Amino acid sequence: MNQSRPKVKKSRALGVALTPKAVKYFERRPFPPGQHGRGRKQTSDYKVRLLEKQRLRAQYDISERQMLRAYNRARKVTGKTGEALIVELERRLDALVLRSGLARTIYQARQMVVHGHISVNDRKVDKPSFRVAPEDVVAVRERSRGKHPFLVAREGGYAPDGEIPRYLEVNLQALAFRLDREPNRSEIPVICDEQLVVEFYAR
Repeated sequence: MNQSRPKVKKSRALGVALTPKAVKYFERRPFPPGQHGRGRKQTSDYKVRLLEKQRLRAQYDISERQMLRAYNRARKVTGKTGEALIVELERRLDALVLRSGLARTIYQARQMVVHGHISVNDRKVDKPSFRVAPEDVVAVRERSRGKHPFLVAREGGYAPDGEIPRYLEVNLQALAFRLDREPNRSEIPVICDEQLVVEFYAR
């Protein structure tokens, strides 16, 4: 079975490319899947907010429980809850492994972390939800650096289409990066109207 197919279908349903392969599908079929995909419209405020929440969850590949936990932390931050929520999610270890160019997709980034290939400040971390703090140094562990995915990463094979986010200092040759500071919402390459997500949870 082609494991990429469900992700492409999910990408089209949510209106956001979750994998590089999904980008090609969007170019050919820029509408939701199914017989009535071209004519679909969101009819209720609830559905609009639900879809936006699902889009955000999908881009970080997190569970509803993880999302709610992040939202509750964001509510306690001074300022806009929606922006704080995106920043909270962006500080996840798997998200930053993706942004740095060490992985091609969020799914691959999570696998790298879970399989014990990643260290933070020279200590192995195998939890994708680990929250990286400013000045933390993330690197591929020495014993893993000869594995094929990391050889590809070292040559820039997974580098983002755009620029590396400014909050990261990346050294692909060393297979390492540092979170220089907390991200700003405007710098985070996530497609989301976060205010709709806040309204979904605040209802």
